[in-house]
Amino acid sequence: MKPTPIRIGSRGSQLALWQANHISYALRDAGYQTEIEIIRTTGDRMQQPGFVPPPGLDGKGIFIKEIEEALEDGRIDLAVHSLKDLPTQLEPQFEIAAIPKRADPRDVLVCEQFWALHTLPDNATVGTTSPRRRAQLLALRPDLNFVDVRGNIDTRLKKFADGKCDALVLAAAGLDRLNRAEWVHQRFDPTEVCPAPGQGALALETRSGSTERDQYIRQSISFFNHPHTRFSVEAERSVLDVLGGGCQLPVGVLCQPTSEGYKMYSQVVAPDGDTMIQLEAESTHSADPIEFGQRVAAHLKERGALDLLAATAN
Repeated sequence: MKPTPIRIGSRGSQLALWQANHISYALRDAGYQTEIEIIRTTGDRMQQPGFVPPPGLDGKGIFIKEIEEALEDGRIDLAVHSLKDLPTQLEPQFEIAAIPKRADPRDVLVCEQFWALHTLPDNATVGTTSPRRRAQLLALRPDLNFVDVRGNIDTRLKKFADGKCDALVLAAAGLDRLNRAEWVHQRFDPTEVCPAPGQGALALETRSGSTERDQYIRQSISFFNHPHTRFSVEAERSVLDVLGGGCQLPVGVLCQPTSEGYKMYSQVVAPDGDTMIQLEAESTHSADPIEFGQRVAAHLKERGALDLLAATAN
């Protein structure tokens, strides 16, 4: 075994701990010692009853702030995040050192009685807190109603089981990782419900410094990097960065490898679902992912994406 355990920081939710342990087990199999430190974030506190947000809270980075503070202070060496929780631009003292192979990036319909979105009854109620998902679902079913369903996966599934809504829309990856996909009756095609940039992928964040410890940590986790996933999520995040960088924007982007290169699906949707800008684009294997994302974003802007997003913010 190699000396000095690699200290992994993680949120305390069931899914976050699954992700941290997944990385920890792989590191141990590779001969490293590991420790996991659970860190409570602002985003976790926001999900508790009676939480009063601090002044100026804008929602960006609410699931990573305290973890990055621990990383910067040297209390942990490595942070394991759901990539879609990370802002498109990190502070210079941090970097995404590795991105493992992505799980299923799609959104799914969770429903016991009905087998697809189009089979839900008229004026059905869907549980989701995501502005993107609401807008995309309204584009498909303008009659739908929505209810906020917050909390971890088990909490959301319990609210569904208690009759708070007729169906839920969640990320496939979390349900698959926790073996809770028994009520998944539809996995949405990205041309219908395009997922959030980076959805289904993990990000291994480290310090960007040049100390011996920092270099050791980056070298130790380098085997996690999955080139196709890294290209895809960098391209997706580049689109979001050009369009404003907010994880709450009604923007869906999914890039996937093909035999010829990569294909990108993207959507920008009005909150009421009445207007949608949709684009499919392709690149070669040799393309730069950032430039590919910027090219897609430029086409979306030409079609009026920024005007639509500005109207969304008002």
